[in-house]
Amino acid sequence: MKITGFTFVRNALKFDYPIVEAITSILPLCDEFVVAVGKSEDDTLQLIRSINSPKIKIIETVWDDSLREGGRVLAVETDKAFAAISPDTDWAFYIQGDEVVHEKYHQTILEEMKKWKDDKKVEGLLFNYLHFYGSYDYVGDSRKWYRKEIRILKYNKNVCSFRDAQGFRLENRIMKVKPIDAFVYHYGWVKPPELQQAKQRHFNKLWHSDDWMKKNIPDTEQFDYSQIDSLTLFNGTHPAVMQNRIKKKNWSFDFDPSKKVFSLKARILYWFEKKTGWKIGEYKNYRVIK
Repeated sequence: MKITGFTFVRNALKFDYPIVEAITSILPLCDEFVVAVGKSEDDTLQLIRSINSPKIKIIETVWDDSLREGGRVLAVETDKAFAAISPDTDWAFYIQGDEVVHEKYHQTILEEMKKWKDDKKVEGLLFNYLHFYGSYDYVGDSRKWYRKEIRILKYNKNVCSFRDAQGFRLENRIMKVKPIDAFVYHYGWVKPPELQQAKQRHFNKLWHSDDWMKKNIPDTEQFDYSQIDSLTLFNGTHPAVMQNRIKKKNWSFDFDPSKKVFSLKARILYWFEKKTGWKIGEYKNYRVIK
């Protein structure tokens, strides 16, 4: 069984992406790992080259920044990485530059890949998500956060990244997946406030027009983490690859988890989801099969 990891990245140092942690968190499970490194304004290419593993295969790319609608350029870069995967691959393991997989899930993930490898009905594996926010101590728990997404897929040259690279399509249709008991830890909303604000100014340009940016992105030096509807305390452990980054955290963020900034409708839906586990109207970029 051959497993190939793949990802894309640009300006990882400038915007403080934990890309090395992302890659190394799943590297032990992979036989090779394709990284599409976009032409950057910093030393991202050298950063990826510094990962001491013969598994790493780097392809250098140039982003088309004119693809602003819906973050399309992110899908295009994902597709470039996927296209460079060796065709004898059985499973392709996707991870984004701010996502990390805890080592405690490695055995489960490997067992699930072995279990479903030869089942033609299964086209991908579905992960749960934890979205950290503000610091490494809080997790977003309102309806704004997506709960699941495909991160492992059977290799098929007809697979393509969808919309802003959140998920995938096979021959332009939703993929059939099996859920697994493993989480992706998403750290995209945990970084120094000044870098988070710089990221917001830069990253939203991949989705929106200049006029939208002027109206919706405050002209401030630091991101205001307090403007969030609901968080819960994280009581687990972080992946081993994240420990050094966590130790170097140099800003403070505290939040009262009992604080819920909801409309009446949102409060009712939040209560219903926590009571039943069912998220009414949830967008699903996949089809779970029995």
